[in-house]
Amino acid sequence: MLHDSGVWGQIFDFSDYGQLLVLLRNSIIAGAVLGLIGGLIGVFVMSRDMAFAVHGISELSFAGASAGLLLGIGVVQGSIVGSLVAALLIGALGARARERNSITAVLMPFGLGLGILCLAIYSGRSANKFGLLTGQIVAIDDPQVGWLLAIAVIVLIGLGIVWRPLTFASIDADVAAARGVPVRGLSIVFMLLLGLTVAVSVQIVGALLVLSILVTPAAAALRVSASPLVVPVLSVVFGVVSVVGGILLALGGSVPISPYVTTISFAIYIVCRAIGAARARRGISGRRMPEPALSAGALS
Repeated sequence: MLHDSGVWGQIFDFSDYGQLLVLLRNSIIAGAVLGLIGGLIGVFVMSRDMAFAVHGISELSFAGASAGLLLGIGVVQGSIVGSLVAALLIGALGARARERNSITAVLMPFGLGLGILCLAIYSGRSANKFGLLTGQIVAIDDPQVGWLLAIAVIVLIGLGIVWRPLTFASIDADVAAARGVPVRGLSIVFMLLLGLTVAVSVQIVGALLVLSILVTPAAAALRVSASPLVVPVLSVVFGVVSVVGGILLALGGSVPISPYVTTISFAIYIVCRAIGAARARRGISGRRMPEPALSAGALS
């Protein structure tokens, strides 16, 4: 059994931090970009009550990445294919929350089982297998950063185009449809954007802990603000701090990145929840944005 100093030495060890930090340029860029798109799309994940769907997409993304690793076609490419297939299935077949949860519950074990099968057959480095589940910080090369930046641009442009009608449809789909908003089409578009975001998130934090980037920052922001402008900004800030902070801390230890990212993200949520509760007790919080829906006044 390790002594306490040995345990903490594995978690925090900054003896050669300055020299190692130079190696993490790509990882820090990737973390900042992931925090940006994850924070923005997380607002809609919360407003559309799709946290469970995110986990389902991540399992198919893991299966695709594992297949890409096994077949030699590329982890990123396989992850994108798996995410988009899952997003299309959930978006097309799960129009209502109950149906969506059922589809997600069916896809999750299938994706996880398929991914485990591919990794069991794969005869390469065990670190590659482990990284798909728990994340990695030093294996992000220039091509992967290029893929991440390209996908981030697509997601940002897509969100910019559909932001207002998607917000309306997320608040009240029936009223939005009655006013001519293409609710079903927007749902498919959003699922595709979400699938792309999940695919790149798996490369950083791993398939098992992607919720810490796509759900927790937005959930924390909703605890302290009701503003449709402030919530996305806070969500992005919380997402960037969680990922980049996790990367910087993970550099000083010998454990995967995911525990650091999830701990920072969870700590931010706890603080925001405490702030929201304190404001509510003092009676100065006003009407907090309900979870998981945005305030209808945002579109008036």
